Amino acid sequence: MLYPRLSLSVLFVIRKWLLPLLPVALAFTMALPAGAEMVRPWKKPDYALVLDAYELNALDWERIVKDKRIAGFIGKASDGLPQQYCADRETLCGAQWRKYSVSRELYHTRRVLAKALGLKWGSYHLGRAGNPELQALHYVQYANPQSDEMIVLDIEDYEDSQFMSLEEAERFVEALYARLDRYPLLYTNHRTALKIAENRAQYPLLSRLKLWYARYKEDIGGIFPMGNWDGYTLWQFAYGGNCTRKACPYRVDGAPRNIDVNVAPMSVSALQAAWPFGGLHDEKPIVPDAGSVLTANTVEDPESEKHSDFVTDPDYNPEETPPGAVVTSPAGQAPSADAAATDKLTTASPSSAKNDKAGKDCIKESDELESDDLAKSC
Repeated sequence: MLYPRLSLSVLFVIRKWLLPLLPVALAFTMALPAGAEMVRPWKKPDYALVLDAYELNALDWERIVKDKRIAGFIGKASDGLPQQYCADRETLCGAQWRKYSVSRELYHTRRVLAKALGLKWGSYHLGRAGNPELQALHYVQYANPQSDEMIVLDIEDYEDSQFMSLEEAERFVEALYARLDRYPLLYTNHRTALKIAENRAQYPLLSRLKLWYARYKEDIGGIFPMGNWDGYTLWQFAYGGNCTRKACPYRVDGAPRNIDVNVAPMSVSALQAAWPFGGLHDEKPIVPDAGSVLTANTVEDPESEKHSDFVTDPDYNPEETPPGAVVTSPAGQAPSADAAATDKLTTASPSSAKNDKAGKDCIKESDELESDDLAKSC
């Protein structure tokens, strides 16, 4: 009878002393993943990784997919307004049209390859200054996103006049939703995310999009919650500026050092189930004095938050509608001043392009290169 008495006494001790501590232990256990999400989460071998690239990143797909943590790939699609058609191959304008056409073909080739290899696919539009409704149409026609593919709006720097303003971005999201019946993710850096969060009444859509957060630090503890965001959906932690020969947060076999690497705070299977991460976050009530928490996390060095340093295209004119473009408003919406109708986009014929002063702005051949990954070394 000694063993039954011992068992009963042990059960009594467990019930009296350990059971009250169970909620505390569970809370502690649940808190661990949240902390891990904010401090070098890419070090967790069970967290999924996603790559993103533009057309000049050389890729060896067979080597890339051997890394089983890499579950998705996001390719650069459209950039600002549509490229003006130009048939004269001898001008800079003609060279830029060829570059645009080749980049588009490369985008679709990469999509086929990535999906065939089992990767989830997504695309992003680089927002530039100018008609956001026409840019939304450009993105849809360039990327032709399918329902299982992630769609993203990339806002590089809201204070730089060459890029899309936050007001234009709000309109872009509205126009894209009118065409695809779903919302994109928002890719941006900390300064821009903070600006949106602190002014979320002014940006009711941007502030509720799923956040693809670009921040090149090892620890972002204390940043979230930020406005309607309790955390990030993807965190871009590695790019050409912080990946050198000697040190790199994460090296991808089969890709150059300037490849962008992102982490998702979930397993590969969970990411595959959640992709393409559509929808909006719930809107939180605005607390008048909550800004003091946000401003405590302002960026010390604004330059370090830029994803890329762009070379401005001398021929890019955000106020000039491409030849032959016809614009209509989405159904149910009154046309805005610069969105007088955006329902169908066509390009001019070769003969009409020649008569449209195709070489008018094509004079600075030294500035032909346009890249979205010319980042400064840290």
